[in-house]
Amino acid sequence: MFNIGMPELILIVVIALLVVGPKRLPDVAKSLGKGLSEFRKTAEDVTDSLKGTLQEDEPQPAQKEGKNGKNLLLDENKNAERNSSEPFQSSRNESREIKQPPPSSSPGQDA
Repeated sequence: MFNIGMPELILIVVIALLVVGPKRLPDVAKSLGKGLSEFRKTAEDVTDSLKGTLQEDEPQPAQKEGKNGKNLLLDENKNAERNSSEPFQSSRNESREIKQPPPSSSPGQDA
């Protein structure tokens, strides 16, 4: 958390011992531990509260609506492609009919 090594920790304990005194040091350490524990709980509660606020259900329906709109546009695009190709299909069929000559009788056959 604070990246404190053993030499720094010993220095902090010695300074605390000099400032507070040997009689009150256990009580001060206990109070400091409780205070840090309470601070961590409060920070965790605030973090959870913020995460809950940011992950509300409102953005999800908007995303679903966006996907539905995208699918609707894709379907309309496919329909437009089909509808635009239909006139060309009928003209292709007509051109095939024109290209194929009518069956003719060969000179040796009787009609």
